[in-house]
Amino acid sequence: MIISSSKPFNEILSELENIDKIFVIGCNVCAAKLHVGGEPEVLDMCEKLKTAGKDVVGWVLPTAACSIRSYEALVEKGPDIQKADAILVMACGSGTSMVSRLVDVPVYPSNNTDSLGGRSADQVLPQLCEMCGACNIQKFGGICPKANCPKGLLNGPCGGSMSGKCEAAPEKDCAWELIYRQLEKIGRLELLEKIIEPRSYS
Repeated sequence: MIISSSKPFNEILSELENIDKIFVIGCNVCAAKLHVGGEPEVLDMCEKLKTAGKDVVGWVLPTAACSIRSYEALVEKGPDIQKADAILVMACGSGTSMVSRLVDVPVYPSNNTDSLGGRSADQVLPQLCEMCGACNIQKFGGICPKANCPKGLLNGPCGGSMSGKCEAAPEKDCAWELIYRQLEKIGRLELLEKIIEPRSYS
């Protein structure tokens, strides 16, 4: 699940300052589950834009904004997209990028893409993955230090963690405390003795 959060409405409005006819596209997967781009949020956005004096020509809610087949598929779901001067996408950056490839008008995001996360029962788990392209999560008991440690430390905690809490974000558990506990639980503490080299970009 891609974790995204809503931009402040005033920020969205300022980006759309010189745009009159707007078409809104939501996302019925990640954004809907996070309540930042499902049907209720899309309808609310349309009302806010109208109240702000914008002409909302229509909206659609594809299954996933990042997997739209073609411009024709968008037109089939929402023919009024053809009248739009701009598209507002209520999805992650991937969905916004996909829509941008399909249309010939400017595309604007209503959300910030924060991280790759997951969902377990009713709990949203943010920052599970940084999508670095060099996954070695097995060495850390399945907990990515690049995603969970604000300093991205690969070989143990910094000197500032106290009582299992993060120095940079005291409300969070130290990523290395979590890694240690997980490796202990699965009987793989010897992995802590291996030095992890930084990724080579050469």
